[in-house]
Amino acid sequence: MKHVTIKHIAKELNVSISTVSRAFNDKYDIRPETRELILRTAEKMGYYPNPIAKKLSQQKTFNIGVVVPEFINEFYAEIIVAIQEVLITQNYQVLVMQCDNSADIELKNVKTLIHSMVDGLIIAPTLDGGNMNYYLKQIENECPIVFVNRVKEQLNASKVIFDNKKWSYFATDHLIRQGYKKIYHLSAYKDLSVAKERVEGFLKAMKNNQVPEENYKVIETGLLAKEGMHITEDLIYRQDMPDAFFCANDPVAMGVMKTLKDHNYRIPEDIGVMGFTNTQMAELVTPQLCSVKQPTYDMGKAAAELLLDQIEKEDLSPVTKVFNGKLMIRNTSVRNA
Repeated sequence: MKHVTIKHIAKELNVSISTVSRAFNDKYDIRPETRELILRTAEKMGYYPNPIAKKLSQQKTFNIGVVVPEFINEFYAEIIVAIQEVLITQNYQVLVMQCDNSADIELKNVKTLIHSMVDGLIIAPTLDGGNMNYYLKQIENECPIVFVNRVKEQLNASKVIFDNKKWSYFATDHLIRQGYKKIYHLSAYKDLSVAKERVEGFLKAMKNNQVPEENYKVIETGLLAKEGMHITEDLIYRQDMPDAFFCANDPVAMGVMKTLKDHNYRIPEDIGVMGFTNTQMAELVTPQLCSVKQPTYDMGKAAAELLLDQIEKEDLSPVTKVFNGKLMIRNTSVRNA
């Protein structure tokens, strides 16, 4: 498809390129009838301004890059929705890329967006290490970046995080108060900061409630339903079953529930199950899944607003926003109604 330029319009009307340019920019030194003729001709020929040239002249692209680990988990989908709602109202376009939980692909995605001259980045890292030195170097070079989730609170950069330790503690304490004596925490990958924080909360609840060490375990599982299924199958095979599972997230919890049902365990009468994130499916499974609700929309909104502040105010001073959650008590954990 041929792109009509001001050169084509100038040739069509036998006027100079500068005259056409003055008409489009509504300059004072052009006759009104000439301007009207140029605008009518431009419309007839299908001309529209070159958006790239316009953005470059403003020294902004009005594009924001967003990089997330994956699209399967609705946690990130809800964050992206909030980011878009904030940025679109400020005339920014949002370019979203996912890395399928690969740190290498994540870095390639970020570099692609930087080379595409985005005005800023919102990154939900796959891991809290790995690529972080590169990202911090970009911030030093005055590239606005805000991190969401999976980063340490001590990181010297703007970030939006959830208080995983606190809410992991509350979730575990709830299970203990419901009378579960032997509780296993199926944790996410050990390299994730959020996994470490949830383990800390789990262990703190055990210590504060004086639960004997032989009555609890932390088992590195992952983040997928199939991983929850595999671990549960293995525990059943080894006859090493707890009274309750506290899972890294809702998909893992649902995988656990499926396997328990397949082996005729009753939930919560025989074994309780606690999730984390409070996905939409939590209320649709039977029995309904008890879970920790994270304010995903508010977190995405905060990330977008922090990035806008960096871009508009040209201030890259680190700002940290820590969000709290809510314990959604449902059937999979309740014994003492």
